[in-house]
Amino acid sequence: MSQRFASHSPLLHQPLHNEMITPPTAPPTFGALPPQSSGPESTIHYIFMGPNGLRAGWRLLIFATILGVPVGGLYWLSKILGTSSSQQSHQMTAGLTILGEGLSFLLVWFASWIMTLIEGRTVGDYGLPARKAFGKDFWQGATIGFVAMSVLLVMLRMAGVFHFGSLALHGAALAKYAVLWGVAFLLVGFVEDFMFRGYAQFTLTTGIGFWPTAILLSAGFGSLHLGNHGEDWVGALGAGSAGFLFCFILRRTGDLWMPIGVHAAWDWAESFFYGVPDSGQVAPGHMLNPTFHGSKLLTGGSVGPEGSILCFLVLALLWIFFHFWLPKAKYPNPAALGRKPHHL
Repeated sequence: MSQRFASHSPLLHQPLHNEMITPPTAPPTFGALPPQSSGPESTIHYIFMGPNGLRAGWRLLIFATILGVPVGGLYWLSKILGTSSSQQSHQMTAGLTILGEGLSFLLVWFASWIMTLIEGRTVGDYGLPARKAFGKDFWQGATIGFVAMSVLLVMLRMAGVFHFGSLALHGAALAKYAVLWGVAFLLVGFVEDFMFRGYAQFTLTTGIGFWPTAILLSAGFGSLHLGNHGEDWVGALGAGSAGFLFCFILRRTGDLWMPIGVHAAWDWAESFFYGVPDSGQVAPGHMLNPTFHGSKLLTGGSVGPEGSILCFLVLALLWIFFHFWLPKAKYPNPAALGRKPHHL
């Protein structure tokens, strides 16, 4: 019908090729938006997804859920079996510490491993590269941790509020507890550093940056110590400050092996070698029988040396030492950041 009308109308009789070159233009449609800008769908996408896939907060929530389910199950199992902490002595032992911390590390490692499958990364990206296991960085850290605790106690001795005391163990018993507590505090270092400065530190760093993450997680680390029998806010602040120092070492070395060495040796020297309270707890099977007397401000009271104001001085000296010894930031690894998480 339209072709017949065009062939008989002088006004519309134009060459066909002109019609093909300049086709009629459709009138503009006002108010039309691109599909990606549509309301609810784009808002939900923005909440959950960022330029690198699933946002850091949601990934951390997945990690916490994977970790929290078995931890919650074990807690309720202990309640059912009547072995909760409220029914037990507050005194820690090497055997219980090894059992509890060993199981905790397996859970943290498992949750981190699951996240490697989701994100296409490795456990090494989160701070524990297997190729550096118990290498130079670890043993250098262990030496520094032992020396740092020794310096703190020498300072207390010079202040006249501390005496090292006599030997409490000899022979086979000394060797036995040295090894048991060595294993126990190595596991403590693995659990606490990998929990607070492993996957959590890496993931939140991709979201809010390294230092805000370090402050946030160190505050949580210090607060957790308030649950220890005999701990107080000064000791918790000291623990949080130590955690912040471990973040700084992580920043300068690129992984957790040196912080774990410092952490484990600090605790081993404190609890086993010198036999002083550690976060309010005295370890059975310690080498020396020390004594404290004088101002709680100096001695730390029931908390132990970590509650002394001199502990903060030692931590400050360690910051200065590591700042000049390890001048270059190596964390986070750009290659690890380049492995973008899968879109879930």
